[in-house]
Order: sequence, then C-alpha cells, then structure tokens
Amino acid sequence: MYNQAVSISKDYASTYFSDEKIRLIRSEMITVASASGERIMFIDTDGNILMDTSRDITDQNSVRLNDFDYTRSGSRYSQSGRFFDYFGEDMLSVMAPITNAYTVKGYVAIHIPLGTLRSQVYTTFNTNYVTFIIMMMLILLFVAFYFIMIHRPLKAIIKGVDEYSKGNLDYRIDLAPGDELHRLGASLNYMSSEINEMDKFQQKFISNISHDFRSPLTSIKGYLEAMSDGTIPPELHQKYIGIVLFETERLTKLTNNLLTLNDLDPKSVRLNYSDFDINDVIRHTIETFEGVCTEKKITFKLTFSSRQLMVHADMEKIQQVVYNLVDNAVKFSHPDSFIAISTTTKNGRAFISVKDNGIGIPKDDLKKIWERFYKTDNSRGRDKKGSGLGLAIVREIIQTHGERIDVISTEGVGTEFVFSLKTPKSTSSS
Repeated sequence: MYNQAVSISKDYASTYFSDEKIRLIRSEMITVASASGERIMFIDTDGNILMDTSRDITDQNSVRLNDFDYTRSGSRYSQSGRFFDYFGEDMLSVMAPITNAYTVKGYVAIHIPLGTLRSQVYTTFNTNYVTFIIMMMLILLFVAFYFIMIHRPLKAIIKGVDEYSKGNLDYRIDLAPGDELHRLGASLNYMSSEINEMDKFQQKFISNISHDFRSPLTSIKGYLEAMSDGTIPPELHQKYIGIVLFETERLTKLTNNLLTLNDLDPKSVRLNYSDFDINDVIRHTIETFEGVCTEKKITFKLTFSSRQLMVHADMEKIQQVVYNLVDNAVKFSHPDSFIAISTTTKNGRAFISVKDNGIGIPKDDLKKIWERFYKTDNSRGRDKKGSGLGLAIVREIIQTHGERIDVISTEGVGTEFVFSLKTPKSTSSS
C-alpha cells in the first residue's frame, strides 16, 4: 500500500496541487481505488482533505482532520484505527509525503477497512489451505500411483531376476498388462522360458547322443569279445566282422552329421555359392538309392518344369539336402510304391518337392521333426538305424541360404517336403 501511495504522489499529486485537471485526476483515482477496494485521499499539511475518492469534491473543501500533525508523520506514516476520527470503522491507513523542492507539501493517504483486510486474509488463507490440501492429495495420488504402477512391478521384476539367477527358470513374473513394465516382465518370462527350453534341449541332446553312440559301441564290443573268446566260431567271423563294420559306419555317419550341424552355425558358416542345375543334382542323387529301391520295389517319378533348372546356392550342401530328403522318403515309403520329385519356378525362385507314399507323420509331431535327434513314434520309427539328425541338417542348410522348407503330411497317405532356392536371374535382379 505504501509503494502505491508513493507512486500516486509522484504521478498525480504534484499536478493536483498545481490546480490542473483536478476532476480528471479524481476520476482516475476513483478508478484506481475501485479496482483495489481502497480509499484514496490527498491531504495538505494542515490536515485539510483536498480529495477523497469516496466523497464529492464540493464537500471536501470544508473537511479538516482533527488533531492532524504532519510533523509526527515523518517520511512514512501508517496506522490502524479511525484515522483522526474521520472514519466510523477501523481502517489500515498508509500515507506517503508529497514533496517539492525537498519540502513536504501534503500527503497521499490510502485506506482499507480492517474488516475487508481480514476477509481478504481469510480468503487468501482458505485458498492457500485448499490449494495445500489439493496438492497433498495429488502428492498422495502420485505416491500411490508410483507404488502400484512402478515400485511394485519393479519389485516383482527384481524378484524374478533374482530367482533366475538362482537357477529357478520356471518362476514367472506376474504383472498387470498394459504398460512398459509389463512388457519388460513378459520379455523376462519369455527369456527364462527359452533358456529353460535350451537347458532341457541340451540335456535331451546329451541323452540322445549318448544312447546313439552307446548302442553301436555295445554291439561292436560284444561281437569282438565273442570272437576273441571263441563264442563265435572262426567260420562265422566274416559275417560278424561285416556287422561290426556296419556299426562303425553308423558311428562315422553320426559323427559327420554332428560336425555338419556344428558347421551350420549361422554366425560362422560360409556358403560357396555357384550356379548349377538342380535337376541334375536330383538325378545323380536318386542313382545312389538304386539298391535299396530295387529291394523295396520303389520307383521314382520325376516331374521337371524344364529340362534344366539353374539355381544359385552352395551345391555341396544342397546335394546333402536332396540326399537326406530322398533317404527319408525311401525309409518310410511302403514297398511297391513310388516317390514323386518335382521342380518348378515361381516369382524368380525354384521350388523342389519330394513326396513319398508312406505312413505319414502324426499331426502332433510335425513341429518336432526338425529337432535334433527327434524321432516319431514306433509306428513310423521302424527304421531303428536313423540318427534323428537328417531333417535338422536339412532345415539348417535351407535357413542358412535364407530360404524356407515346409512339410505337408497325412497319416496313412504320405509326406511331402517343399523347399525354395534362388535362381541366378533373381540373384542378379536383387
């Protein structure tokens, strides 16, 4: 209030005391007083009220403050009360001197009722109090939100990570869906599930490979011991040496397959790409099965879309793919049946199909046939000499080429494998 009084004394009062624009200044003072809820006066050094924003100017000339003594006011004056008995209620009054040439010519006085001031204080206090309550409620809501949406999920995630570090990969992090922390928890659950599956796969892998190595080694040891101690007479040695050699070939093939799978690591494998005729590879491959096919009375039905179909791939590895698929078809085809092999092109790619007329694969086993050492049930697994690695090798080779292989099978009807390869034309265009 005092600063306002000083500002008025500088901007208006000097003009007022020079008797210029009296009514205009009073009108402006009334506007200022109305906006702030205050009452503004101009008072001379004798205590005469020259202007009062709440009284008409014609009445102001005869108004004089009782016992007004400006010498007691000094350079700054404020009081609470009735202001020299001028008001009928208690007021808070502030005066600022009007000076000219270092001489006090009068005062600007600003008044506000103490009741109004208290009401404003209470209103401000109540507003601040309500604001404080609202802020506290917002803070409590934020704390509750933090606890429910951040702290508790983080605690659950930390517990899950701790369980995983202890080897408990079956533990699952249970979080409400819909936020980033839930997605993080789901990712950790998926990671633990994959690690758990990998651990089980490794255990199964070791178990299977141990069994597949142990069986032929047991046979070899048994036959050699029988020949050594005379259980098998010398005239039968040649027969059992042939069996030992056969079991040795099984071990060699199993070892080679394992090495092949190891070499097919996508991060380290190097493919020797070249352009070659896939039809010619198929013709040469089926010639190697002439003996077993004659024995089982199995024939091949070749359907090529053209006499020559050039593809762009690693020829040696694709030969192994064709060999494994044909070998698989021969094993599980019924006697006196045929195996259909076809090649076609579509959208710059070659598609090779190998279809047998055999016992088929159970629907529940279709997704598992690509697993290493996986063999279907005994009804299909009449071929006890398979290692369960052939189809795993096939898929690894095809995926390493950036292609795909699909299988369609119906129990009692047969199985068809179809894989794709790039053609030289598609390679050059890309």
